[in-house]
Amino acid sequence: MKFGKYLFLSVTAIFIIAGCTKARQSQETAQPTLPKGAVIVAKVGNFYITADDLKKEIENYNSLVSAQGMAKNKIETRDKKISYLKDDIVRKYILYKEALSRGLDKKEDIARALQDTKVSLLVAALLRDETERIEVTSKEIEDFYNQNKDMLREPEQRNVFEIMTPTEEEAKQVYIELLKGTDFTSLAKQYSKASTAANGGEVGLISYEADPKKRVRFDKFYEVAFAPTLDSGGVSNIFKGPDGFYIVKVESIKKTEAKPLNELWDNIKNYLLFEKQQKAIAELANKLSGETKIEIYEGKIE
Repeated sequence: MKFGKYLFLSVTAIFIIAGCTKARQSQETAQPTLPKGAVIVAKVGNFYITADDLKKEIENYNSLVSAQGMAKNKIETRDKKISYLKDDIVRKYILYKEALSRGLDKKEDIARALQDTKVSLLVAALLRDETERIEVTSKEIEDFYNQNKDMLREPEQRNVFEIMTPTEEEAKQVYIELLKGTDFTSLAKQYSKASTAANGGEVGLISYEADPKKRVRFDKFYEVAFAPTLDSGGVSNIFKGPDGFYIVKVESIKKTEAKPLNELWDNIKNYLLFEKQQKAIAELANKLSGETKIEIYEGKIE
């Protein structure tokens, strides 16, 4: 089996959908003007294939085989490039030429798909043209950093201990002992029914998790343990959990600072650039919307 044949259909699909290699005009139409300096590496009837076309095809092929875990099949030598050109790309153009001669490009579903691809390519080109001149200045990056330092901090961590009792009455007795100055860890070992009891109730360092789906403890636990009024060394009031009544102690608080600007520079720049690009695109779309007649028939949407 010749090199690359088993992936012929996959590469052909990429060609049709993405238009990575430019399909040349049929024999019935005028030959398009070659780009200045273009090097023709093959002709199939009235279609030509340039060195750049071949390079793009090979890049797409290599990306595909790498993604499929078959990097050993990548085309990297001159002989393999020639073989791929002869065995796959040329054959693809032969089949493409035959499809055109049969008028398959005029079939309603094909014509619609080609139109959709053309729309997507042109819109992408327009957006690139509209946004490629947008820049982010050093001052904008520095200002964003200085204005958002609090948001850029890593979440603080709190070393939390807990005592859990099955009944509120038991929790009140423990709380009275705490008020008397009895050691929290000793009481946890003696009275707590939580899995942390053997370790003196130590939960360990935890960060506030804003997303309830990612929390390893119930919501109220986070609410109490990270209450602004509960400082280092502070003990909470009794609160109810799903399996009993809790008292927590914040042993220590590890506060963090925002990372240095030089570490965040590229991330901030990319974020600001994206925001500017989205704003420019939205403004262009809004402007064009005002100049275009638009009709939407919601009643026909099922």
